[in-house]
Amino acid sequence: MNSKMNARVVGRRIPSIDAAEKVTGSTIYIDDLPLQGLLVGKALRSPHSHARILNVDTSRAERLSGVYAVISRNNTPATKFGINVKDETAFCREKVRYEGDEVAAVAAIDEDTAREALALIDVEYEILPAATDPFSALEGGALLVHDSVARNIANQFHIRRGEIDEAFADAEAIFSDDFHTHLAHQAYIEPTGCVAQWHPNGQISLWGCLQSVFLIRTFLLSPVMGMPADDFRVTQTKPGGAFGGKLDVKAALMAAMLSQAAQKPVKFMLSLEEDLSSMRPRMPVHISLESAWKKNGALAGKRVKIVAENGAYCSLSPAIMSSIALRTDNLYRTPAVEIEGKLVYTNAIPSGQMRGFGNVQATYAWESHLDNVADGLGIDPAELRLKNYTEKGDVSLHGWKIESCAVADATNYVVNKIDWKAKRARGGKGRGVGLASCIHVSGNKGFSAALGPDGTDPSSGVVRIDEEGRVEIWSGESDLGQGATSVMAFIASEIMGIPVDHFSVPPTDTGYMPFGMGAFASRITLIGGNAIKIAAEDARKNLLEAAAEAMEIPASDLEIVEGEVKAKSLPDRKMPVGEVVRKAGSVIEGEGKWLAGGEVLDDQKYGNPSTTYSFSTHAAEVEVDMETGVVTVIKIYAGHDPGRVINRLGAEGQVEGGVIQGMSYSMLEGLSPDAGHVRARNFHDYLIATSMDAPQVEHDFFESMDPHGPFGAKGLAEVAINPITAAICNAIYHATGGARIRTLPITPERVLEAIEEAGKKVGINLPIRRKTKTENK
Repeated sequence: MNSKMNARVVGRRIPSIDAAEKVTGSTIYIDDLPLQGLLVGKALRSPHSHARILNVDTSRAERLSGVYAVISRNNTPATKFGINVKDETAFCREKVRYEGDEVAAVAAIDEDTAREALALIDVEYEILPAATDPFSALEGGALLVHDSVARNIANQFHIRRGEIDEAFADAEAIFSDDFHTHLAHQAYIEPTGCVAQWHPNGQISLWGCLQSVFLIRTFLLSPVMGMPADDFRVTQTKPGGAFGGKLDVKAALMAAMLSQAAQKPVKFMLSLEEDLSSMRPRMPVHISLESAWKKNGALAGKRVKIVAENGAYCSLSPAIMSSIALRTDNLYRTPAVEIEGKLVYTNAIPSGQMRGFGNVQATYAWESHLDNVADGLGIDPAELRLKNYTEKGDVSLHGWKIESCAVADATNYVVNKIDWKAKRARGGKGRGVGLASCIHVSGNKGFSAALGPDGTDPSSGVVRIDEEGRVEIWSGESDLGQGATSVMAFIASEIMGIPVDHFSVPPTDTGYMPFGMGAFASRITLIGGNAIKIAAEDARKNLLEAAAEAMEIPASDLEIVEGEVKAKSLPDRKMPVGEVVRKAGSVIEGEGKWLAGGEVLDDQKYGNPSTTYSFSTHAAEVEVDMETGVVTVIKIYAGHDPGRVINRLGAEGQVEGGVIQGMSYSMLEGLSPDAGHVRARNFHDYLIATSMDAPQVEHDFFESMDPHGPFGAKGLAEVAINPITAAICNAIYHATGGARIRTLPITPERVLEAIEEAGKKVGINLPIRRKTKTENK
């Protein structure tokens, strides 16, 4: 849609400021980092899901020529760490808790020597029974993953709001469903890795593809290694993808500890197999829903039960389960709710954060359930949503304050574009359409305030103008390839009147850059962008004051146009920005700091966790082969409310990428765990969507002009992925006359099972079908 404000840069289709560097292959990634005398670090990982460690003997590895350091429980601190729960140590101590748990690590002159050293480490295990699914782990008598945690419950809560019992007692219709999601990896192309360099003064420099350099320094390196945070300088390298997976990076600790022990620089890179089997994939979750309704389609209340698979260690999993539990309640006017959540330890790969932070799973379940409700009430699914959406000015039953909202506009857009009414009328013959909506935070103070200084979620920025008229932006916020640096440059360029191609944004570096929490919770455009906007305004003021002195014209009569300071009343009087800086005698800079709004939630998770919220609706058209169960996504329409688009090309990429990534998650991806063993350990077995799988995606933006965001902007990255899984499942439901996908991913076998189940319910004769290749096997 057309912008609601005239702008020179903001909202225009301008290439990213680092586009040329990336497409010409000149970008330096972590594996390219040149350091003299760089050693190779590797970890010895547990081959068992659950076992007691009786002995770790590293003596043979230590004697191997070319080995500079061997570390294990024998010579490292026992300090526990974890963002939400401190339940993990650098190396396993009394026992291993999943296949892939770190037992020891080595630093050697090359990879072959490092691998040989690992083979020389002798570990004696006593194998224990493993709890590999959350339901068996909850059973009385199940062996405990952590001996101090009863019934393997890592975290739990029970929330009641509103008159929930009355809502169900007075309901005119009640519906229930169960849904199950799977273990899926972020599937970034660049595996996780870090490089660390120990210095003679005891300090350590570390580089890596990290989502938050300050978080890694303060909450991982400093407490575990027992050193002040300022003794670590952490720098982000250009990213090869993250999608949430590189927020909590244990590889940083491995690299730093090995470098300290070897007193040499060490590169610790995970192989693809290690990354797929030991980094933190998207959390699997089991969701039971029951909802109460009036016959006119008004939601009266809902009950939710969640069993979430934590894996061996927590990290951010409690916060993710909270997201799963609460988010969808705020998208609709929900009068009453009861929520029970259990996060369960298992002897499996620790689950964690991925783009959407639990919202993908929650949206899949609730939005699928809504189509079942619509069918049961005899109401069009789009109309059911439009009747119940939250609106600008609402305060939800959880205390979320909605100050900008264009979700209804997004829904009306996809309904019109997909020819909803006509296609709904002729569906059920192998072709169908479905839609789904979502809400997402733009920053999450309920989470980040626990990490930030003084219980706040601040972002700070510095804008520096040099004698050539070039502008450098310093920010503690990270760009993961989503275009954050371009967003900052575009905001500053708009404010300062200096062309975008004069701007650069170096990678975040704790050594000299101001504080920022980093990339998560769709926070950078809103929170980091506001800090840079304030810094740019300050730099502009300082530049005009310097120009006023140099040109002997009042600052109030000056303006900056395309890199030149001009007199408004005397157009011929002008001076290039660089010349103004030279006459001032030093770099001219501005500083900015912005504190996120929202509040920390109370014990019952009540409160307004975010400054503001973003919305989206996706619609999908699918074709289902009723004999084989193969699903083909024909076209996708997506409507988004990002407040205000700053980086239009980047925003378009976010939407198109998010849609395809979500489709890939729902239809292709899966780590295929089997009794704690991850089977999909390469991109032959772990399938991801390619350009050959991608359908046509058509989309638009509905700019609600948020009152808090820079130029009205708010987050976009995660609303771009959250709804598409449910939209595809709802389209399958429509195409097949009622086949509901209750377990992800959407495989042909599951589609056929759902078709058969639907057929039994309505008493129809199903077509004779051929067995798929998988069934024949």
